[in-house]
Amino acid sequence: MKVLILAAGYGTRLYPHTRNFPKPLLKIGRKPIINYLLEKTQELNGVSRIVVVTNNRFFKQFQAWRDSLPRSLKRSVRLLNDMSTSPEDKLGSIGDMHFVLRKEDYRGDFLVLGGDNFFKAGLLDFVRFARKKYPSISVGLFDIKDKREARHFGVVRINKKNRIVEFSEKPSRPKSSLVAMCLYYFPQVKLRLIKEYLANSFNSGDAAGSYIGWLSRKDKVYGYVFSDFWLDIGHKVIYKKAERVFKNKE
Repeated sequence: MKVLILAAGYGTRLYPHTRNFPKPLLKIGRKPIINYLLEKTQELNGVSRIVVVTNNRFFKQFQAWRDSLPRSLKRSVRLLNDMSTSPEDKLGSIGDMHFVLRKEDYRGDFLVLGGDNFFKAGLLDFVRFARKKYPSISVGLFDIKDKREARHFGVVRINKKNRIVEFSEKPSRPKSSLVAMCLYYFPQVKLRLIKEYLANSFNSGDAAGSYIGWLSRKDKVYGYVFSDFWLDIGHKVIYKKAERVFKNKE
């Protein structure tokens, strides 16, 4: 299994923090957000490589970050530069997944993490769940308990078997408070669906939510509901909230 961390965004909603600095390297407590994700991958067996995809603007900062890692971890982390330079020419999350798959070989499953995810739970139970649902794709879900807040996310409904039966990207009137995290498990046999999705000119590489909606209509997609807490560090208010959560849990 390979781990892919998506870190090529420009964090425009977090300006001025991210005007000249990548969002996944912002610190919560004493560590960058991305380090918490790396620590969670260390719980997993069989991880052959950790790929971090970023952009040309922040590539050198990620190189410095990688150089700061412990030697044993640094050897397993590969950085890829998608060569975008601004929000106007970025590839988007699905576009970056496709970019990485063209650079990497297709052997093995992929665990995909958004570089701005901040959550407490480990990844082991999610991976176990996903492997039980093999060869279907699995998605991390979180119940934010507030339908009004859910309007800012991809909203999901699942059946008793945890299969996604409805997905709406940022609906004005959510039917559920269950939202999709940027956390996916792609079995090797389903990686071709990324290329198939992007082959349609109507599908954007920047809309991960639209992609999950497309997948759930085309194939079986399952959702694993995380507990405790999860934050998508998308703007300044949430970043400050993450810092408060961290301090309260120290």
